[in-house]
Amino acid sequence: CATVSVFWWTQCFFIYAFMGDLNPSNMSLFISLIILRRSLTADLWVPQLQQNPGPQNPVFLPSDPGSDWLLAKIWVCASDFQCHQLVSHYLRTHVIGELCCVATLRQLPNLHPLHQTSLQINLQARTSLLAADGVFDKAMGSGLKTLPVLLSQASAKTTYRSLCIPDDLKDRGLDNLPQSYYAQDALKVQDALHSFVVSWVNVYYSRDDDVQLDSELQHWITDINTHSFTHNSGFPQSFNTKAEVSKFVTMIIFSCSALHSAVNFSQLDFALWMPNCPVAMLRPPPQVKGGVTEDDILSFLPDVNSTCRVLMTLEMLSQPAHDSVPLCHYNEAIFADGTHRRLVEEVQAQLAAISKDIVKRKQPLELPETFFTPLCM
Repeated sequence: CATVSVFWWTQCFFIYAFMGDLNPSNMSLFISLIILRRSLTADLWVPQLQQNPGPQNPVFLPSDPGSDWLLAKIWVCASDFQCHQLVSHYLRTHVIGELCCVATLRQLPNLHPLHQTSLQINLQARTSLLAADGVFDKAMGSGLKTLPVLLSQASAKTTYRSLCIPDDLKDRGLDNLPQSYYAQDALKVQDALHSFVVSWVNVYYSRDDDVQLDSELQHWITDINTHSFTHNSGFPQSFNTKAEVSKFVTMIIFSCSALHSAVNFSQLDFALWMPNCPVAMLRPPPQVKGGVTEDDILSFLPDVNSTCRVLMTLEMLSQPAHDSVPLCHYNEAIFADGTHRRLVEEVQAQLAAISKDIVKRKQPLELPETFFTPLCM
């Protein structure tokens, strides 16, 4: 938080936060548009704080007066915080995990290794955070009534490719971006998990025909497809090859572990300095340039009670569960013997090496975050 409070207003830090993949009356909520230009310095240009262009909706530039440019960036951060909580965090990790978990409980036998997902945290979220008089209702700019609309729109735009990390990074142009440490580390973790899953699938299926003839597996993916996203989302409707099974299972594991670690455990450090991550904005965006002072900026920021309520929630969410275990560490008997144990030990060794490399590389950085190390996932 101390580092964030020093650098939060700088252009470089603002971009860094976006590359890392975060309701009382009178709160304002707008969908901000922003253009990020890829260059050697990763410069950022032009946020527009409302959807419709016009004389009362200016495009803000780095060359604008300091207070105008600073407030524009604060507005973008406030909008992104709503999207981060509902889409990047809740929908793309918790909901994906629950979707596959319910299908597993319905379609697969109790001894199947995919019985590794818990619904407890999702149930708690819906009965507290996302419920009436909960945090979203009383403190977040999006409020409670907008949740179905936002989640519905986000679900309609979610594709299978966007959930598969190599495809997602490539489509967003982040796979070869030197400044995106998340992309570099995510691909290493993805490769280790995919190798583990491929080896596991090979233990049970000798040929692609075996996959096609496994009725329980086919019912499982049909259940997921039926209750998941839109029909044009690209989700597999059936499995025809071992490669398809391996890719899908890797996506589930990555979403519920590595991706969740990145979007959840990073929240508190970025949000503790409230102007860097406002939970809401109390006034609409300015309609003209040049009319905002530093004192005016304070009147846009949320009240103390709303901020504290969200920060207490983030503090709770940022703590690992008392019974948590690192990624690919299992207590179930199926993972303890013979070939299964060898595969587990191999992936554990790979992930431990990745963790060591990540920690070593990030030590000299000004922001040496450690949310995305496999031993902490």
